[in-house]
Amino acid sequence: MSESQKVADRPSATPPGVNSVDRFFKISDRGSTFAREIRGGLATFFTMAYILVLNPIILGSAKDKFGHQLDAVQLTTATALVAAVMTIIMGVGGNLPLALAAGLGLNAVVAFQIAPLMSWDDAMGLVVLEGLLICVLVVTGLREAVMHAIPQPLKQAISVGIGLFIAFIGFVDAGFVSRIPDAANTTVPVQLGGTGTLTGWPILVFCLGVLLTIALLARKVKGAILISIVTMTVLAMIINSIADIKVWGLTTPAWPDKVVDTPDFGLIGDFSLFGAFGQTTAITVVLLIFTLVLSDFFDTMGTVVGVSAEAGLLDEQGKVPNLGRVLLIDGAAAAAGGAASSSSATSYIESAAGVGEGARTGFSNLVTGGLFGLALFLTPLLTIVPLQAAAPALVAVGFLMMTQVKHIDWDKYEIAIPAFLTIAVMPFTYSITNGIGAGFVAYVVIKTVLGKAKEVHWLMWGTSVLFLVYFAINPIEQILGVK
Repeated sequence: MSESQKVADRPSATPPGVNSVDRFFKISDRGSTFAREIRGGLATFFTMAYILVLNPIILGSAKDKFGHQLDAVQLTTATALVAAVMTIIMGVGGNLPLALAAGLGLNAVVAFQIAPLMSWDDAMGLVVLEGLLICVLVVTGLREAVMHAIPQPLKQAISVGIGLFIAFIGFVDAGFVSRIPDAANTTVPVQLGGTGTLTGWPILVFCLGVLLTIALLARKVKGAILISIVTMTVLAMIINSIADIKVWGLTTPAWPDKVVDTPDFGLIGDFSLFGAFGQTTAITVVLLIFTLVLSDFFDTMGTVVGVSAEAGLLDEQGKVPNLGRVLLIDGAAAAAGGAASSSSATSYIESAAGVGEGARTGFSNLVTGGLFGLALFLTPLLTIVPLQAAAPALVAVGFLMMTQVKHIDWDKYEIAIPAFLTIAVMPFTYSITNGIGAGFVAYVVIKTVLGKAKEVHWLMWGTSVLFLVYFAINPIEQILGVK
């Protein structure tokens, strides 16, 4: 939408609100209507409802240090509950058409980086600490300071790297890519399918799902990801009913005994705030929290500004209305996600779909949050989605996050090399933390050898030192005699 169109959407004079709800949300004042807000709320829900399927799959497919897995039904309930509550709070408190739910990328950090080092309770405790830390950063004004310390290209590289990591997880979870057993005596670590070729009906469902998803995205169909998940789930159920398929993975696509059920809140409050410090080294815990904060930190800032700009809500100085409250609610959402064991919740860029349908105020969030609340009672229906039907969404999200690579100046080696290492190391080491650390350390080193050490912010120096200790933790522990 052009700036002239956005301005044209605003009334020339502030009309009186037709009722108290209109006045509270400034619906008429922002040139909107109840119909547009409702339509926008519906659009936002249908473009991000895939998280109700993907979050339980990502978290549910991982095991903690003790081999425990989280229950898929309980994860679906927790995911829907946090999305419903925090989206409504954002609407009422921040008055922006900005929905929140468990963050993709953030849940991957929790599932594949943090959980293997400790129990699920301890891992979710770190998520709570991350959210509380973000709230402190907002209140003290340090959030903006940290944001300015990290070069923009590195922020973009982090998003790109996470995108590739998520896409890789999608390919692996679907069985399109598999690890070659050590007994194969080969230096190639992965291969196509389970034997070097694609075989079986489940793989066909995944491949068709990828093609459908990218076709819908190319045509800019609203709700493309959700449409693909639903369509491929139906196809998988049909195939499962007529073909002899022994293994689908974690979830078999069969119609449940009942569609509506009482929500299972078994995971709510299942977290240990400081238990992680007894499971691994303090420096590792600090770096894990830092990784969560960093990922949540910049995704939120970009999303808030981007959605507000698209809605024409930025003021003359380009500032977001109620920014302090918006960022505080976002930080509280991260803590709430950890407390509910659904991983850190954050603002969703898919909210732009609602803006495109006319949403301009937080009233649309009441619609989106209400639909997430309704989903609490539909968990049996939401837990029949097989990995092969949901994994194409991970590939699609990876692509969407990858698009930020165009903003990096690849001719400027002092930023291009750290950006490349950030992007490459994440999927290659199956670790978001390693990618961020490699990029930070490389940036500081290159700036130093070029005689530009003074250009590096002291916060970058500090975090790079932490990452050096993180990478060298084993020899350091041996030197110190720590077991």
